Amino acid sequence: MSESQIQRGQEWLEKLLNLSKIPSAVIPSHQEDGYWLTIDDTNLTPNQIEILIGDDGNVIDAIQYLCNTIVNISEESIESTGYTVELDGYRLRRLKELQAIAETAAMQVRQTGELFELKSLSSAERRQVHSLLSECDDLETYSIGQEPDRRLVVRLR
Repeated sequence: MSESQIQRGQEWLEKLLNLSKIPSAVIPSHQEDGYWLTIDDTNLTPNQIEILIGDDGNVIDAIQYLCNTIVNISEESIESTGYTVELDGYRLRRLKELQAIAETAAMQVRQTGELFELKSLSSAERRQVHSLLSECDDLETYSIGQEPDRRLVVRLR
C-alpha cells in the first residue's frame, strides 16, 4: 500500500466529515488486518458519535463501504486498498461481540448437530464470522438468501 493510497483514504474521510458538518481529524494506522482510518472523537459530542456509528453500526458501515468504493474506483483490483473506518472503539467492541456470537453458534451446532443461522449481520460481519470459524475443522459456514435477508449458516462438516 503506497503512502498516496493511505493519504487518499484519510483525505476522503476528512472531507466527508467536513461536508457532514462534523469536522474531525482522521488518524491513519496500519493494523495486522489492514489499514484503519480512525475518526478522532476528542472534539465530538456523544450525539455526533452516535450519529456517525448509527443503529447497529449501519452508518459507520456505510461510510466504510463508500470509502472503499470511491477511493478505489480508479484502481486496478490488485492495487486497491482496503480501509476499516473506526470510531470510539466500535469495531473492536463489535469484533468481541462477533467472537461471542461465533462461539455460541459453534457450541450449539456441536451440541445439537443442527444448522445454526445467524441473521442481521452485515456482509463485512458475515465475512468476519466466516473467518473466525474457518479454523474449526469440524464446522463449515456459508451464506444463504438475498440481501437484505442474507444469513450465515453454521453446520457440522
